[in-house]
Amino acid sequence: MTEAVDDATLVQMFETMALVAATDDALRAAISAGSATLAYYSPRGQEAVAAGFAAALRPDDYLVTTYRGLHDQIAKGVPLRPLLAEMLGKAEGTGRGKGGPMHVSWPDVGLMLTTGVVGSGLPIAAGLAWAAARQGEGRVTVASFGDGATNIGAFHEAANLAAVWGLPVIFLCQNNGYGEHTAFADHLRVDHVAQRAAAYGMPGVTVDGNDPVAVHDAVSVAVARARAGEGPTLVEAVTYRLFGHVFGDRMTYVDPKELEAAWKREPVTRFRQTLVEWGLLSEADAAAIEERSATTAAATLAEVLELPEPGADEVLTDVVAPAGADATKRTARAATKVVVPDGSVEVSVRSAITLALDEALESDGRVVLLGEDISDSGVFGVTKGLAAKHGADRVRDTPISEQAIVGAAVGAALGGLRPVAEVMFMDFLGLCLDQLANHAAKLRYMSGGLTPVPMVLRTAVGGGLQVGAQHSQMLEAWLTHVPGLKVVVPSTPSDARGLMAACIADEDPCVFIEQVLLLSRKGVIDSTPIELGVADIKRPGADVTVVTYGRQVHQALAVADALTSKGVEVEVLDLRSLVPLDEAAVLESVGRTRRAVILHEAVVTGGFGAELAAGISEALFGRLVAPVLRVGALPAPLPYARGLERLALPGPERLLEALEWVMAYEG
Repeated sequence: MTEAVDDATLVQMFETMALVAATDDALRAAISAGSATLAYYSPRGQEAVAAGFAAALRPDDYLVTTYRGLHDQIAKGVPLRPLLAEMLGKAEGTGRGKGGPMHVSWPDVGLMLTTGVVGSGLPIAAGLAWAAARQGEGRVTVASFGDGATNIGAFHEAANLAAVWGLPVIFLCQNNGYGEHTAFADHLRVDHVAQRAAAYGMPGVTVDGNDPVAVHDAVSVAVARARAGEGPTLVEAVTYRLFGHVFGDRMTYVDPKELEAAWKREPVTRFRQTLVEWGLLSEADAAAIEERSATTAAATLAEVLELPEPGADEVLTDVVAPAGADATKRTARAATKVVVPDGSVEVSVRSAITLALDEALESDGRVVLLGEDISDSGVFGVTKGLAAKHGADRVRDTPISEQAIVGAAVGAALGGLRPVAEVMFMDFLGLCLDQLANHAAKLRYMSGGLTPVPMVLRTAVGGGLQVGAQHSQMLEAWLTHVPGLKVVVPSTPSDARGLMAACIADEDPCVFIEQVLLLSRKGVIDSTPIELGVADIKRPGADVTVVTYGRQVHQALAVADALTSKGVEVEVLDLRSLVPLDEAAVLESVGRTRRAVILHEAVVTGGFGAELAAGISEALFGRLVAPVLRVGALPAPLPYARGLERLALPGPERLLEALEWVMAYEG
């Protein structure tokens, strides 16, 4: 018997394992009987891993787990009733029934995330660990995952980032022998997952995952290292998944003799026998614990099955922060602190963004920046001087790892920071879209509001720079299609400063799009705060409205000025933020002019202009005197050759042609 674990803890670990097994039994029985319907991933066989690692943690330590996480959730202390209620989609669930069995969160006990995407929680765990380290809380983060997840890019990016930054995180691989239906030997060419730790300069240890004491001891050592500032550890707990990948899986891919042997090593029975042999429990005591667990699990599940589902009012609740949240007040306070150059002095959009970042770092210690090469100046000079002023620990360089960058920002936001992450070019969002669209955008909703993600993602667009198709694509339509994300595109220095301040203060994830050709454009700025979702009329007019955003605003203004000599007064409406969208301003303007042309840099097909055109047509049908036209990029990857690039991008000539067409339209 180890001296590292006291008797009370040993008994408590057995109680945890018994409750996990009993809850699993109750759920499988209910599904088989037809009284419960859910996608269920049984953790049976892995009870010892959960009981062991949880006993090595403090109550406030963080946990990130996966869809096969019932054992982890129970061990970490999530109350059984709201846990089961969430798994069954009930209103009393941890996320009010909106997350379901693969998306349980309970911050009160440190469970910050359960993810249904294999491996994707690891970068977020790194971000949580970064936040805890920055705030001096002494917390560690455990990222629990299966052996199959070690083949996902997110695993490698997170492990490398955690090692480079020396983060207090324990990567706990519950190696249950199978990645879905594929045996371990068929998807890895190493004998043990722990061998992969050497590639990242961190310790790796393999333990018997059917022995909670062995798991406890290994995790305790890793926790001590993490709390001492010595960085991450990879712990591999070798165990066995006793039931199929998901309920109903007949395990035809498993050798029956292998499964029979695994059941003989079943951890609950094995640990029960150990405690009896050690004299810590009598046979009667052990039986009483298991009977009590079975009664508790069955009774709780029976109660939960009778609970109501969430009401219709929940369907749109928690998508974003409630209207009237104090973010607007914080935005206003931050804006009034900005040291603004004299109103007659022009500054560039680049300098205005730098100013907003500088002010945020100065006024709020929770604000941090992360991205590739940003401690120097970044590729486009936006972060120049900020690391020197605020410290490289707050303006933090990362490896070239988009999943790790965005995932760490998500985790840092969950951990109480207000991160501003940078992904160099918008085209690269494809490398991290899971972190942005499946996690940042959805965690508030899936947790019933328990886990908001107040972060900003800065990204640049190189259209017009002659850098080719993979560095030039406006993809804002991808983002506006994802509920939970906010999307802004500034056009002037003043708007850039104000929108960045508003995004940093906002309670939801915001994507801040910087068109590179716009960064050098100059203008005066003021300290007037800008609210997300408020458009701006850059030029009033009575005859036709151009609805646009970003650098195309300036194209529209130039064309509008040219048309004045022809007696046409063009109103230029700058949306500034696409989500939230100022629908009232769009409809008010077009309702007056009764003609609309939508201009954006993105490809027309499937672009955000289609959404605008549909909304205008639906609301103003019968009042319009001409069809709504869209002007955007041609349907081709952006070519490198300068002449072809100029032809592909929307220019003033095509906008002028569209405006003249709608003005001449007679029905």
